[in-house]
Amino acid sequence: MASNVHDLIIMGTGPGGYTAAIYTGRANITPLVIEGFQPGGQLMITTEIENFPGFPEGIRGPELMARMREQAAKFGAQFVGGSVTDVDLSKRPFLLTLEDGRELLTHTLIVATGANAKWLGLESEDRYRGKGVSACATCDGFFFRDNKVFVVGGGDTAMEEAIFLTKFASEVVLVHRREEFRASKIMSLRTKKNPKISMMLNEVVDEILGDGQKVTGIRLKNVVTGEFSEHTCDGVFLAIGHSPNAGLFKDQLELDEQGYIKTKKHSTETNVQGVFACGDVQDTGYRQAVTAVGTGCMAAVDAERFLESIRG
Repeated sequence: MASNVHDLIIMGTGPGGYTAAIYTGRANITPLVIEGFQPGGQLMITTEIENFPGFPEGIRGPELMARMREQAAKFGAQFVGGSVTDVDLSKRPFLLTLEDGRELLTHTLIVATGANAKWLGLESEDRYRGKGVSACATCDGFFFRDNKVFVVGGGDTAMEEAIFLTKFASEVVLVHRREEFRASKIMSLRTKKNPKISMMLNEVVDEILGDGQKVTGIRLKNVVTGEFSEHTCDGVFLAIGHSPNAGLFKDQLELDEQGYIKTKKHSTETNVQGVFACGDVQDTGYRQAVTAVGTGCMAAVDAERFLESIRG
């Protein structure tokens, strides 16, 4: 193999990317990790994580990511700052171009670029993110025990989040901008039957209200009448979808209708030999740190086996 070609490049430094780096580093592959525009991924803006195994007292997102990075470096992973602006997977070695113009060649590639929750774009939403505003009920629902919360959205995800939150919250209000929900009939029926859930239709969020430290309410606008209304609450959960960071691979890797990278069953292999995907960029259903860790491990093992096969 040419000396100027890396054995493995990992794009992304969330829990999936770091785990892949740890495992491949221990396998003496010396991965090169491209840190991307947000090193550490979405957990860098997560305050407290209480459901990650091994931390019964909880751990802050940035601290967990720092520990994972340190562990990957301990086993030989190398890190490069910046983001990839172009990839060529049409021939091997694969060619990656960074934003500063540097070009990197690699025999194998693990894509761990993650996905971002869609937000409303309100300044108040950003101000109270992590202080009552969340895009993950599974992650944060526990903190709203006996509280009143609003869930914004009209698809299956919004219904699932609302139902999940009833395990903790005293009252859940589902807000949707239309008269009809996009969710499946069974999910809509299940939600409507839940005594803890009420619904406000034809409403959009105009503002998230707070006292500077935490969320205290929400202001809605009725899209039919134009009238505004204010409601007290302790939390606002956004469930309006996720955007996988897979745009670079649109014409080179097989994506599903939502833009997630498709991987083979029981594998992290993509439709291009030598390219693997892990974490939220290929996970349409779970999007948890622990599931990203699991697929990061899988991608590392898959990449190691592939490298062995081409070395002969």
